[in-house]
Amino acid sequence: MALVALLAMLMAVTNLALADASFSNVGPQWSDAHATFYGDINGGETMQGACGYGDLFKQGYGLKTAALSTALFNNGQTCGACFELMCVNSQWCKPNAGSIKITATNFCPPNYAEPINIRWCNPPHKHFDLSMKMFTSMAEYRGGIVRVKYRRVRCQKSGGVRFEVKGNPYFIMVLVYNVGGAGDVTSVAIKGDKSNWTAMQRNWGQNWDTGVGLVGQSLSFMVRTSDGRSMTFFNVSPHNWGFGQTFEAKSNF
Repeated sequence: MALVALLAMLMAVTNLALADASFSNVGPQWSDAHATFYGDINGGETMQGACGYGDLFKQGYGLKTAALSTALFNNGQTCGACFELMCVNSQWCKPNAGSIKITATNFCPPNYAEPINIRWCNPPHKHFDLSMKMFTSMAEYRGGIVRVKYRRVRCQKSGGVRFEVKGNPYFIMVLVYNVGGAGDVTSVAIKGDKSNWTAMQRNWGQNWDTGVGLVGQSLSFMVRTSDGRSMTFFNVSPHNWGFGQTFEAKSNF
């Protein structure tokens, strides 16, 4: 009953949250970091990854992506967040290149076997491992690594929030993606048309799961992002949904 009451309260404040355009973790402050790149110019090696998004072209992220170091990845909780970067204080910065905007879709793991001067993804370094396309849009390829300034920015996504339903009749896992606003999801609740709201658990990246049986029911979702905003998406899927299908909500953050 306590969970149901909490979810009801979150629904009640949704309109107030949506009216607040401020972002506690998105703002004008710039911080220091470094950036490298991985994969080829077509982004082949940047697909899949630790956030669970799979084919980034299919999911709408394309090459505007980055793998984050441990200090930024936050055990997957930063997946889906958007950043603006600019190359600074390096001979390899392209003149008048301006800034780039990317979505966090992967993890750059630490490697303690590397020489200490190139352990860029190791704690406590803040580091972005970009797709080659994004790196070379602001810096020369031969530079390899450059200093950058970065800040969190609002994610601009086309269409509604999307939900990919996976699992089996006894275990449902939902990938939540194409999330606008803050971008990084901090909690998800699911409801069948014949059941109550159930809080889902983060499985990995932006995959959320529950053991509640919901086969044969239309599905609704309540999604909360890191800035505290919450939206409820009613009847996203029909009652005859199947595993492996993706459903798009009519709205976004």
